[in-house]
Amino acid sequence: MMFSLFFRLKLKYLIIASLLFSSHYANAMRATHAWKVYDHAQLQNYVEFDIFLNAYREHLRVANKPIMSIIDYSQPSDSKRFLIIDIEKKALLHRTFVTHGINSGKLYATQFSNTVNSRQTSLGTYRVGEAYYGKYGISLRLDGMSPSNSNARKRAIVLHGASYAEPNVIHAIGMLGRSWGCPAISREITPEIVDLLKEGGSIYAHAHNNRDNK
Repeated sequence: MMFSLFFRLKLKYLIIASLLFSSHYANAMRATHAWKVYDHAQLQNYVEFDIFLNAYREHLRVANKPIMSIIDYSQPSDSKRFLIIDIEKKALLHRTFVTHGINSGKLYATQFSNTVNSRQTSLGTYRVGEAYYGKYGISLRLDGMSPSNSNARKRAIVLHGASYAEPNVIHAIGMLGRSWGCPAISREITPEIVDLLKEGGSIYAHAHNNRDNK
C-alpha cells in the first residue's frame, strides 16, 4: 500500500512530536522527583537546587544503586562540602569534609585538571567502582564518566581516608591538607562511606569557580 507524501510527512511529524513530548515528560518527572529528594532531605542550606538537579541527572545516567554524592569545590576545604544522599529514602546520610589536589589551590580549589601527574582535582561525574585495601587502607576506585575526568583510572584517582583530611587539621592550619588529586576524607568515616558508595554509587564533583580543566 502506497502512502501519500503528505501522509508520510504527517506521520513523521507525529512520531517526532511524540518523542519530544515523551522526552520533556520524562525530564519533568525527573525534576519533580529530584525536588522531592532535595526538599525532604533538607538540602537547601548545603547545595543549590540546580547543582543538585545536575548531580541527580548524572547519577541516573551512570549509577546502579540509589546512593549519590556531591562535592561542591566552590566551597573551601574547611567546609563540609561532601554530601552523601540516598535518593530512595530521600535522606542526607552524611555531610563531611573532603580534600582537593595540592596543585588545585590552598583553602579553595580554583584550578582543575584531567592530566596525569598534574596533582589537581578533576571535576565531573564519577561512577564508584570496587573497594580495595591500599596505602591508605580501605579505599574506592573511581571511573571518570565525563570528558573532564576521563583519566581517573590512569591517574589512580580514588576515594580514601587520610590523616591530613581529619577535622583537627583544620583547627591546626585553617584548612584541610591536600592530596595528589584524590578526594580524601576522615579515616573514621571512610569504611561507612565506602560501603555506601561502592560498586555503583556516584560522585558529582562541581565548582562555580572553575578556572581550568585540561
